[in-house]
Amino acid sequence: MKKKSQVRKSPFILITLFLFMWLIGVSLGEPTRVLEQAWSICLACIGIG
Repeated sequence: MKKKSQVRKSPFILITLFLFMWLIGVSLGEPTRVLEQAWSICLACIGIG
């Protein structure tokens, strides 16, 4: 007899969780905040800001 191939649930749960968290971050404007901080750090590194 052949065994049924079992589908693991944990990868689907984790992907769903991460997508949910990503949507929350985007809706709160986190990408803009990260880019602003990166901009200021880069300017500080080269001695302009």
